[in-house]
Amino acid sequence: MSDPTRGPILVLGAGAWGTALSVHLARRAQPNMVSLWARDAALAERMAHNRVNSRYLPEIPFPEALLVWASLEDALASWRSRVAGQDGLGLLVLATPVSGLRPLAEAIAKALGPPKDREAVLWLSKGLAVTPEGLLWPNDLVAGPLVSWPRGALTGPSFAQEVARGLPCALTLASTDPVFARQAARACHGGSMRVYASGDLVGAQLGGAMKNVLAIAAGVADGLALGANARAALITRGLAETARLGQSLGAQPQTFLGLATLGDLILTSTGDLSRNRRVGIALAKGQPLAEILSGLGHVAEGVSTAPAIRSLGQAHGVSLPIVQAVCQLLSGSASVAMVLQELLDRDPVDEDPSAHP
Repeated sequence: MSDPTRGPILVLGAGAWGTALSVHLARRAQPNMVSLWARDAALAERMAHNRVNSRYLPEIPFPEALLVWASLEDALASWRSRVAGQDGLGLLVLATPVSGLRPLAEAIAKALGPPKDREAVLWLSKGLAVTPEGLLWPNDLVAGPLVSWPRGALTGPSFAQEVARGLPCALTLASTDPVFARQAARACHGGSMRVYASGDLVGAQLGGAMKNVLAIAAGVADGLALGANARAALITRGLAETARLGQSLGAQPQTFLGLATLGDLILTSTGDLSRNRRVGIALAKGQPLAEILSGLGHVAEGVSTAPAIRSLGQAHGVSLPIVQAVCQLLSGSASVAMVLQELLDRDPVDEDPSAHP
């Protein structure tokens, strides 16, 4: 059932997750209140004609209410005009890998300028970028071009295929502005998707980035058939690494027990649909990284995020042994057997997330 108070939503990026979210939102929306833009104009034209994203979600038909755009400028202009004519919060949702956030934000700023009343931006990206300016979170990449826009991250455990099929899920809407976080959460909440608001954007972004790196490690453990005990230990100690780093960054401790961290970590480390876990499984079997990535068909953010997280830990004096092990595997500087032995040979310590292991 549509909600007439829900503002227009434009999802920018027609990968699996962007498409799945668009389909979910459009199922409950009035016609043309949810739109999807694809960077690939040919893909957009096929989606508009066939009413399906044959590249990423071929078995999921588009709801009639979903509008598809091939032109970014036209999509943005239409979205703005609809926000002006409707009640409720209008959202631009950036559904691109971290590497594409800044160029997309710059294009939005060029086309729209400052935000008008009831306009805001969200992103779905999870990671940490290495740039000439230093290490930048998604919020940093978006805030540069869109500094005056209300903004936040929609994050948490969410396999695109399951969301597209209408299966239940729960997410976190995190922003430095708790009032905006609650407004945006209400705009996305409904149907099979529960959305919780959080004022801890730092912790939510860290959790989303770390879980991809730790999922690679979990995949390695599963690829080596080390057993459920080892996987549980790795996930738990990975969560401790996340909490230690989060504490140094000023994040709220409770964030790491919520959807944006623990929930996403469990899903990505154990689910067969996890791209990062698949990278780890393939590494354990001796497959070269370049070959793994070329056959993946999607971006595995943990590959580029791992060295960035390691650098962040070094800058803050936080020990991250699992992250370090993943970096060694990805760079080829150590074998699977070597990093496994290094982790097992570490001296025992008190189980305290705030202490170095």
